[in-house]
Amino acid sequence: MNGQQRNDLSQGTSVKIVLKKDQKTGTLTKGIVKDILTKSSFHPHGIKVRLQDGQIGRVKEILEK
Repeated sequence: MNGQQRNDLSQGTSVKIVLKKDQKTGTLTKGIVKDILTKSSFHPHGIKVRLQDGQIGRVKEILEK
């Protein structure tokens, strides 16, 4: 799953996100979802989330629910 659908995500989901500072390089950061920040049900660049370690970025890949 590519992280564009809000319904595919929930707290505790393991994901890979791209941080704002890494958008040019596309470097992905792995983590566990703490909060879902995007309010709409779909976003073409990925749903924005906060990881348990506090980092914020857009989901590029969902690893497991």
